[in-house]
Amino acid sequence: MPFTEQDATLHARTPEAPPRPRIYLAGPEVFLPDALDVLAAKKGICLPLGLDPVAPLIDTPPPPATTARARAFAIAAGNEALIRSCVAVIANLSPFRGASADAGTVYEVGLARGLGLKLFAYTTDPREYAARVLSDPDGLDIEDFGLSDNLMIEGGIAAAGGSFVRVTAPAADPWRDLDAFTACARAAAAALAPQRRG
Repeated sequence: MPFTEQDATLHARTPEAPPRPRIYLAGPEVFLPDALDVLAAKKGICLPLGLDPVAPLIDTPPPPATTARARAFAIAAGNEALIRSCVAVIANLSPFRGASADAGTVYEVGLARGLGLKLFAYTTDPREYAARVLSDPDGLDIEDFGLSDNLMIEGGIAAAGGSFVRVTAPAADPWRDLDAFTACARAAAAALAPQRRG
């Protein structure tokens, strides 16, 4: 059957699918020996939810550089550029090498907040920040507001209209368990859905 002028008119009126919200996946998973596999699995969870996930190592491969310092700064610049290309961040704020979240991830959350991006975060540790700090007391005041981490982190996420997912029980493998991440990605997809429609 030939393609008619009416067919062409109908085809021209068919709206294009709106772009998927581009989101940056932040977290210390980059330090895992199987980081690429874990990040790829996270991206695979986001795609069916209508999100366009980007991640360090995959979307900003470590650049060659003449010195370790130059390479470090090039990685930082690449990650910042990737964040600037997004509308939201999903951050793994599980405790990393201490009582609080990974410092690099916290920086990325702060950068995203300053840029006005939507923020979503999760932790695989059910304990409150104060409980974790009390396990290694140092005699200083402890921030005890029932939050998962420092009030500036969770306060910024809330002020950005985002959400913070905290598990109710510790994961057997907190760096590879994707249940909390999946819940966080679903929350992000739901919150960003109006952007896809309009």
